[in-house]
Formats: sequence, C-alpha cells, structure tokens
Amino acid sequence: MVLQLISLPAAILIVVICYLLNQRLRFKLPPGPKPWPVVGNLYDIKPVRFRCFYEWSKIYGPIISVWFGSTLNVVVSNSELAKEVLKEHDQQLADRHRSRSAAKFSRDGKDLIWADYGPHYVKVRKVCTLELFSPKRLEALRPIREDEVSAMIESIYKDSTNPDNHGKSMVVKKYLGGVAFNNITRLAFGKRFVNSEGIMDEQGLEFKAIVANGLKLGASLAMAEHIPWLRWMFPLEEEAFAKHNARRDHLTRAIMAEHTVARQKSGDTKQHFVDALLTLKEKYDLSEDTIIGLLWDMITAGMDTTAISVEWAMAELIKNPRVQQKVQEELDQVIGHERIMTEVDFFNLPYLQAVTKEALRLHPPTPLMLPHRANTNVKIGGYDIPKGANVHVNVWAVARDPKVWQDPLEFRPERFFEEDVDLKGHDFRLLPFGAGRRVCPGAQLGINLVTSMLGHLLHHFNWSPPDGIKPEDIDMSENPGLVTYMSSPLQAVPLPRLPANLYKRVPVDL
Repeated sequence: MVLQLISLPAAILIVVICYLLNQRLRFKLPPGPKPWPVVGNLYDIKPVRFRCFYEWSKIYGPIISVWFGSTLNVVVSNSELAKEVLKEHDQQLADRHRSRSAAKFSRDGKDLIWADYGPHYVKVRKVCTLELFSPKRLEALRPIREDEVSAMIESIYKDSTNPDNHGKSMVVKKYLGGVAFNNITRLAFGKRFVNSEGIMDEQGLEFKAIVANGLKLGASLAMAEHIPWLRWMFPLEEEAFAKHNARRDHLTRAIMAEHTVARQKSGDTKQHFVDALLTLKEKYDLSEDTIIGLLWDMITAGMDTTAISVEWAMAELIKNPRVQQKVQEELDQVIGHERIMTEVDFFNLPYLQAVTKEALRLHPPTPLMLPHRANTNVKIGGYDIPKGANVHVNVWAVARDPKVWQDPLEFRPERFFEEDVDLKGHDFRLLPFGAGRRVCPGAQLGINLVTSMLGHLLHHFNWSPPDGIKPEDIDMSENPGLVTYMSSPLQAVPLPRLPANLYKRVPVDL
C-alpha cells in the first residue's frame, strides 16, 4: 500500500512530462520561459500578470508560451498579432476557457461571457447587440446615468464644503464606486438599492453579499484549476456553489417577479434590462437560466470597470495639470458656468473625448483580455496553437508599443487629434473593449459613462493632490487581479468652481 502511494506522484509526474514533451515535439510552439514539471510557469509569474508577460515579451518576442500547470497559454503583445487572434482567426479562437467556478456560476456557459462560440452564443449576442445595447435603449436610459453622475457631484460638494473637511483630501474611489454601483443596478434590475441618505435597503445588502461571496468562491480554486491531476486534492465545494447560485437566483427571480407584476398593472414596458429580457423571452427563446446569466454578466462586466477607468484618468489629470486645465477651458467654452453638461454635449467636447481615449489606452480596466480558447489547431505569428490552448491578448502592452505609439508612456490626449483611433474594436492598436466576435457589446455604454463622469468632475471642481504630495509622486502601481484597481486608492482635494445651485441632484425615476 505504501509503495502504491509513493508511486502515484511519480506516475503523475511521468504523465505530465510526457504530455509536455509530446506537445513540444508535435507543435512549433511560441517561445517562452522554461516550464517546470507539473506546475509549469506558475511559480515564475509575478502577481501583476500583464506586466510580467510584457517583460517576458521583451525577452522572447511578442508571442510567448506560458504554462499554467499543464495548460498552454499563449500571450500576444502587439497589434499585428492581436489582429490575427481577433480578426483573421477569430472563429477558431472564439471559444472560452471556463474554470470550474466559472462553469458553476454560468451553468456551463448559459450566459454570454462564458459561452463557447455556437448557436447559443450567437443568439444571446444578438439579444445584447440589437436589444439591450441598441442606440435607442442607451438614449432612453441616459437620464439614469446623468442622475447618478449628478448624485456623485452633490455628494462630493457636500463633503468638500463641510467646514470640518475644508482643504482635506478625499478617497476618490468611494464616490466613483457609488455611481458605478447605482448605475448598474438601475440599468440591470431597474432598482436603486441606496436611498438619498445613502442607506442601503434589504435587497441591496443581499445583492452586495452575493457579489462578495461569489468573489470568495471563485478565488478558492485558483491553484487547483491549473493542475487537473491534483484536483482530487481540491474538490469543488458543490454544496457551497449550489447555495450561492440558489441565493443569487432567489434575489433575481424576486426582482423579475416585481417587474412582471408592475408591467401587468400598468401595461407599460420599462427600458431596464430585466424588463427587456422578460418581454423578449419568447421572441428569442430565452431560458430563465439565460436571463439570469445575462443580467449578472452585465453586473460583473459593468460594476468595477467604470470606476477603475475614471480613477486612473483622474490620477493622470492630477499628475498632468496642463491637461486638466485644457479640458476645463473646453468645458467652460462649450458649457459655461450657467448649466451642467449632458451627454448631448459630447460631440462638441472633442478634447474631453480624447482624454477618455488616452486614459483607456494607458489604463485599460481589463489589461489582459479574457482568454480565447482554440477550438481547432491554428497558426498565429507562424507558430502552432494547438486545439484547447488559451490565447490572451495583452491589451496593456499593445497600447504601450513604442513601434505604434509615439512617447507611449506619456499621457497626451492630443495624439488622438493627430490620428483618429477607434475605441470599439476596429483598430487593433487600442482594445479596451476587445474586438471580433467577443467584443464587449456594452462598449458605447461604458464610454458614455466614463466620459460623463470625467466631464462632470472636471467641470464642477479643480483637483489637486493632498498637501505635501507632489503630482509626480502619486502612486501609479496596480493591484494584482483580473481588473486593475490602483494599488494605493487615489486621494485628491476638490475645489468647487461653479455656482452652488449647479451641485444639486434632481432625482430621476424611470
């Protein structure tokens, strides 16, 4: 018995080594750091992965092989290779790698984010593109976005003009997170869980608890995901995932039922995503699992990313007072000091739009695109990508490529007046929302909200670093993770610059 136990790890090790050697002999794989048996490169990867992969690309080239345990991950770091992955071989690389936790959360890809490419994905993608994120619906939901941004401005104004806080810095993320949270729950569920005094209701507390529990469950399996032969040592907590999904579904169904009753009473269909999906259920043959999955996809994709993008942009604007002043001059010229900005004004604010682009170039909220899984053998950059391998586009590295961008590390929005660069997946030099079959369907919604938040923050306030901190000393390092929060949350001092009556929120109920 003892001999059998001793021989088991040895047998596993032999199997892994044979597998890796077979892969390397059969295929011309991209170069990369030498993998260790069983763990591959897992212990060599630094916590901020996109920076680590960028450093490796400078050693091995713009396409590299990285082994997560026994799983091959190919990372590309320039626009030419990104175009091959996302356009020329898009269909062969349109599947999605699902971890065990992602499979549980999405019920094996019954949503949009984690679905493999096929009839289901095409159908739900069509629902998102033609229905949920259509220009008509985005315009109909504009009052919600503008309401939440004005609520943020009112909150900052109250806190900054409080005599006890005069001249003191504030944690900017606190206010940005409130906009992102309230906006996405109102768009997805048609509900604002927080009242005007900032008190969260019972459903809101349950919603936040579900989100936090999902993050905890997902993180619990990280290492075992990459070494299938060791998964028996890290079994999936079936009961914990079942309880989590039941809790999530219970809340979502309760909200869906509220909307169904309200619609039957009034005969009116609201523009919120939950109402839209319920009324489109028969037209697109959507299961309840798919409706719930799509609603939570919107929440997952939209809650953190907006706040992250605006926080990074504000950090760059405080570090670069010349740019902040130039945006404010444009806002003063177009909007003046007698009214507040609306999304209708964007067309007349090209420099503000350029600031949004430049912030998303230097600080994409998801710097490593979610992995695309090869559904067949394919060649990228002259190298073999075997079926089942994962392919990542290092969006962060692509947007800082000195061969494509002049002075790539400089925050200079003027570059977008010299050459127009598309943000929504048509130009492979700038890919904050991805491209191809899996491009983010909510890209325009994200752009609108980020631009609106930045415009209001800069129109209403002058921003400076806290006392004793020079602009150039602001910490611009990133936290590890799928999305990139600032390692040290931005602190800044806002100084109001408009008449007091323009800081009042006028609530909108849609």
